[in-house]
Amino acid sequence: MSQHEPNNHDRYSRQVRFARIGKEGQASLGASRVAIVGLGALGSVLSQHLVRAGVGYVRVIDRDVIEWSNLQRQMLYTEQDAAELLPKAEAAALRLRAMNSSIQIEPVAADLTAANAEELLAEVDLILDGSDNFSVRYLMNDYSLKHNIPWIYGGAVGASGMTMTFIPGETPCYRCLFPEPPPPGTTDTCETAGVISPIIDVIASVQAAEALKLLSGNANALHRTLFQVDLWNHTWLPLQMSHARREDCPACSKRHYAFLDHTEQETVAVALCGRDSVHLTPGTKPTNLDLEAIAAQLTTAGRISRNAYLLKIFLSNDITFVLFRDGRAIVQGTEDPAKARSIYAELLGI
Repeated sequence: MSQHEPNNHDRYSRQVRFARIGKEGQASLGASRVAIVGLGALGSVLSQHLVRAGVGYVRVIDRDVIEWSNLQRQMLYTEQDAAELLPKAEAAALRLRAMNSSIQIEPVAADLTAANAEELLAEVDLILDGSDNFSVRYLMNDYSLKHNIPWIYGGAVGASGMTMTFIPGETPCYRCLFPEPPPPGTTDTCETAGVISPIIDVIASVQAAEALKLLSGNANALHRTLFQVDLWNHTWLPLQMSHARREDCPACSKRHYAFLDHTEQETVAVALCGRDSVHLTPGTKPTNLDLEAIAAQLTTAGRISRNAYLLKIFLSNDITFVLFRDGRAIVQGTEDPAKARSIYAELLGI
């Protein structure tokens, strides 16, 4: 082996010297498979920790593209990524492979929905939450319970955040703690309350530490709390959840997976956190769109730019329409889901 070739013995030597992991734990990490849902702020930190730690297979799932407002807290990305409007999953995979070429990175540029969750979350040992919306978390919770796979929740806004590790059959589930998604507009988001990057690092690092415990065979070391942090007021609050499991919980007690079983029949529109944009997911099964043909058809709609992953149409009234090959779209310049659906239907005829 030349001095320039990867040497995993040296790469992980300091981690192996940590007695709780050791050689056996490191081997377990190398044989583990994880899925990270969301490659924004939390996902940027999570993915780097797990890739550098030597987790053998990391699937990174994200529906979005990189924009300038992301760069303040999404540590994986650069100005060049934003200028090229790259999908986060693809840009993340490039960076992560450069950090550790000895592991497998699978990028998935898609919106995690009930229609594709069985495929996108399959064959992993652990699911990590890097998302920024409630619907995806309830979906992950259902999948976790149905397939007996642990997942690690994380969320942060302003200077506060929380995280908890959910293990089917051992801990309460997410719906035990939060029975139903909150009504739209009733909770703070990074759009309404902003966010500072240090809280992202803290919450994602706790998530990553929990992942290392689980995957290295040290589940006994899990903190087993709903761990809350407020960095601005310097408060750290671990809430014991050992008795929080609900006997009437429809998910873990009655095994009714409403969010996973639900099949959307119409286009779903979700306002994106921190941006004047709406993300749309078609209710029908995604197809491989011919972006070149669509671009040719829409030349009169506005100025068009295109890369290997998407096309972008600059419409009038400061509206921009970004279309992906799988039929998803982002309408920039509005937070009105109805208006976004209307633009989608007008341009694509569906």
